Amino acid sequence: MNNNNDLKDLAKLFLKLGIIGFGGPAAHIAMMRKEVVAEKKWLTDQEFLDLIGATNLIPGPNSTEMAIHIGRERAGWKGLIVAGLCFIFPAVIITGIFAWLYKEYGRLPEVSPFIYGIKPAIIAIIIGAVFPLVKKSVKTFPLAAVGGIVLLCSFLKINEIVLMFGAGFLILIIEYQRNKKLNNFIFISPLQLLLSNTSSLLNLKLFWIFLKIGAILYGSGYVLFAFLDTELVSRGIITRQELIDAIAVGQFTPGPVFSSVTFIGYQINGLSGTLVSTLAIFLPSFIFVALSGPFINKMRNSATFSSFLNGVNVASVALILSVCITMGIDSITDWKTTLIACISIAVVFGFKKLNSAFLVIGGALLGFLLSFLS
Repeated sequence: MNNNNDLKDLAKLFLKLGIIGFGGPAAHIAMMRKEVVAEKKWLTDQEFLDLIGATNLIPGPNSTEMAIHIGRERAGWKGLIVAGLCFIFPAVIITGIFAWLYKEYGRLPEVSPFIYGIKPAIIAIIIGAVFPLVKKSVKTFPLAAVGGIVLLCSFLKINEIVLMFGAGFLILIIEYQRNKKLNNFIFISPLQLLLSNTSSLLNLKLFWIFLKIGAILYGSGYVLFAFLDTELVSRGIITRQELIDAIAVGQFTPGPVFSSVTFIGYQINGLSGTLVSTLAIFLPSFIFVALSGPFINKMRNSATFSSFLNGVNVASVALILSVCITMGIDSITDWKTTLIACISIAVVFGFKKLNSAFLVIGGALLGFLLSFLS
């Protein structure tokens, strides 16, 4: 295996995914599965599922951590860094441009017709990826039952991390009752990180706020926005309108939604605020993946951890399905979005080797063209 070639392949793949990765973590993970499992054969479905499960057990942005995990699996610690940075970089650059435009002109450019078409196309991409994962994760009736319970509970707004750990422990108990042969286990809590080497008091404050959020945040981007409201708006650092505009940028730019922090950092303290805030929010993800990555294979090889991981995996798939259903309800609202979704689903299952980029571009173009129709 040529490590330099692996690093180049990782860089090309995750730069591309960072550019076309609209739709949030569920869509990003779906695109990653298509690339690294279905097309490149770097991982099996089971290995990919295990990475999803491990990612959901640590704080931070799930799709970014998946990119970092895949990079580590492919090319060690160098791959970890290359994959993570390349996935984040396009979003940071694009968000930085929007942040500059917003500060200069006080408004955001009009992109809603394109996003209108991208959203239903993203639903199709997620559906195409989640079907194989359902088959792989639902190995037994207890796993199917637990997956169904998690799906139902997610609609009842029960905390995601409670569902993840709860599913893992429930399967662990069921397996223990069935065979009584599971070995003892120990959980390793992630370390919280504190670094403070910045050039100004304001940047130091920003660094601490975003490092803390990156180190403790579980769940979706909407949880991030709740943290930002508490840490920034309630303290008068930014206005609620600026937060709403940052959320909008995070939603309609590709890549991780955590790039909203890039926008906020620029509004608060210009370029240095952007760099400090972006570094702080993503740094814990690299640390947590580096610390937890080596344990994934050990977990799979242990009867106890394997049962726990099976429960976490089926919960992960159920949560992706929940996100897909919720996104579908929000995005497919009229005959035009229904048409785009149906065309996209037909393409996903009819042309399985077609790159996800074409679906994103096609959805955007259809959304733009159909926006002229009443």
